[in-house]
Amino acid sequence: MAYFDNVKVGDAVYGLVFGPGKVSQIFDNSHYKIMVNFKNDYEVPYTEDGIPGWGHFSKQTLFYKNDIDLTDVDFSPVSKILSIKKIIKLKEKKRLQVRLPSGIWKSVKKAESAYVEDLLEREKYHMFRKKPQKKEKEKEK
Repeated sequence: MAYFDNVKVGDAVYGLVFGPGKVSQIFDNSHYKIMVNFKNDYEVPYTEDGIPGWGHFSKQTLFYKNDIDLTDVDFSPVSKILSIKKIIKLKEKKRLQVRLPSGIWKSVKKAESAYVEDLLEREKYHMFRKKPQKKEKEKEK
C-alpha cells in the first residue's frame, strides 16, 4: 500500500523541497498520482509514494502535513555568502549545497539544474553554501 493511496483533493501536505501545499488534482492512470500546488506558486506532480517530478530525488519528499517532523531538518541561515568562483569550485568538488524553495539545504545534485542556473544568473549567491563538515563525536574524558 502506497503512502498516498487515500489522498483527496484539498488535503494539506508538506514537501521537503517546496514547503506547505495542497493537493489540487489526482490522476488514476498515470505514473504521477497527484498534483500539488505550493504556497510559493510551484505546481509539482508526485508519485503515490511522494516522490516529486522535480529534481533528482529517489526518496519520499512529500508528506501529509500532520505526519511530518521537521526537528532534524537543516533550515539554518547562510553564515557566509560565497563568490561565484567559490561556488564553481565547490560544485566541481561535489561539496556545494543549495537552499530549496522550502528553505531546506540539499546538494545541488538533487535540485533541477534550471533552478540552480536561474539562481546563479540572478546572482542569488546567498542561496548556496559549502556542505558542512560532519560533527565529530565528543570524546569522553
